[in-house]
Amino acid sequence: MKIATWNVNSINARLHTVLAWFREAQPDVACLQELKCVDEKFPREPFEALGYNLAVFGQKSWNGVALLSKHPLSDVRRGLPGDDADEHSRYVEAVVEGLTPVRVASIYLPNGNPIGTDKFPYKLRWMERLRAHAATLLPLEERLVLAGDYNVIPTEA
Repeated sequence: MKIATWNVNSINARLHTVLAWFREAQPDVACLQELKCVDEKFPREPFEALGYNLAVFGQKSWNGVALLSKHPLSDVRRGLPGDDADEHSRYVEAVVEGLTPVRVASIYLPNGNPIGTDKFPYKLRWMERLRAHAATLLPLEERLVLAGDYNVIPTEA
């Protein structure tokens, strides 16, 4: 199964480029981040015409994640558990019902900038919530892919 991930930085602004890539690469599953649109503004029809099933968790102006799969999607989760007050659209997860099912999540982790604001502690809390959620998924003994834009660099630079 070919699984790809791409921070598209506005699905509607780059639709032509994204569709061209889908036609060429033909991923079985694609995880998209930074959609920058609400669910109703996501361009579903061109992707459905290419044979994709969709799970979208959009947000106006920024954020937003999606899963697009050539296989049916089940057990869809919109949002990362652990903070009911978190309104950011940064996590969508589903089971891709292929020959061998695989649980896939599209992640757009907060970048935490600038340090010294509430954005960095939010990022650290989000990362802890992701770790905690992953710990609940591992005992299921399913195939699991947590893909996306992690906004992490190896050094302080």
